[in-house]
Amino acid sequence: MTDNTFAPLDTSISIDQLVMDPYPIYKRLRAETPVLRVNSVGRTLLTKAADTKAVKDDPVLFSSNDPNAPMKRAFLAHTLMRKDGAEHLRERNAMAPAFSAKTIQSEWIPRYRDIATAYLDRLPKGEVVDLFSALAVPYAARGLAVVLGTEQATDQQMADWSQALIDGAGNFGWLPEPFERSDRANAEMDALFDSLQAWHKAEPNSSALSVMLNADDPIPLSQIYANIKIAIGGGINEPRDALCTILYGLLTNPDQLEQVIAKDDWGKAFEEGVRWVAPIQASSRLVTEDTEIRGHVIPKGDTVMTIQASANRDEDLFENGEDFIVYRDKNPHQSFGNGPHFCQGTHVARRAVGVVMLPMLFERFPNMRLASAEDVQWRGFGFRGPINLPVFLE
Repeated sequence: MTDNTFAPLDTSISIDQLVMDPYPIYKRLRAETPVLRVNSVGRTLLTKAADTKAVKDDPVLFSSNDPNAPMKRAFLAHTLMRKDGAEHLRERNAMAPAFSAKTIQSEWIPRYRDIATAYLDRLPKGEVVDLFSALAVPYAARGLAVVLGTEQATDQQMADWSQALIDGAGNFGWLPEPFERSDRANAEMDALFDSLQAWHKAEPNSSALSVMLNADDPIPLSQIYANIKIAIGGGINEPRDALCTILYGLLTNPDQLEQVIAKDDWGKAFEEGVRWVAPIQASSRLVTEDTEIRGHVIPKGDTVMTIQASANRDEDLFENGEDFIVYRDKNPHQSFGNGPHFCQGTHVARRAVGVVMLPMLFERFPNMRLASAEDVQWRGFGFRGPINLPVFLE
């Protein structure tokens, strides 16, 4: 160790501030105290890109098995998101066939195109529509239900379950109400999964639930259910929030939108959107041995929180990182993580939003515009995105 001091302790930053508008806070921390213990969160926040990447790349020293995270309480399970090594890999691989490149291209993308067509057909022309609730939520929910093998659930059920799990997993203040909602969601999901077992065993298919139930050496049923819940928790908010963030970025930068349309650069727009406002903003890791970050002692048993949201705007990597700029020279964002826990649904989300929905949406409504950029509200600390997107469709 080169320094025997702990990271400074902050007692002024509140969870509400991080939920409402964290980016000015992160900018200040990157410049002044990039390693900071934050009392309200109960964790040491890491806001520089080099540190967040190093932590994620070292699952031995920085374990995903954080016993103080609210995820286990929210999911009523020890999920693969809180596991490392062989145990994590076995559960991750159990779902892998449903997320293979071949399956995505041959099965899921055609289904996403059909869903996109149907849901775009429902949108009215010539009036203001909240694309968050009218399109982004149901599109993400229906596509995920297809991939997971839970098509019997309604869009609203999928969305409600996802939000309940997200709110519970991000409940770092340990308030009772979010856990009450996640408990109800868990009971409803368990009942649905129970009812689907016989059908998936009788009619094997490429969905995640089916491939896990029909595996030659299946993981325990409790972990199959936990895997599906993890996918529901993250698999709706990521494409939902990415779509709305990208739309906001493009519609508030018409010159960039014109270029993207002309060059068919929807993939670049997708990557910039998830960099600019990362759908998953932060992740916790348990420190397994005394270590040091930027001269500060991080003791064994402490919990560090990698702030991907801040890393994605780090001045060391990004010029004008606070701005939405599709045509950056480089974009090494960390929105989908890195290391063993790199998001398994990344390639589905990229294609569902960047390949399918965005070009179809602008082809259908080439003159759409934001009704009022000032009326768009953004929320979230652990997970973040717009919670409304009023757009005039024409």
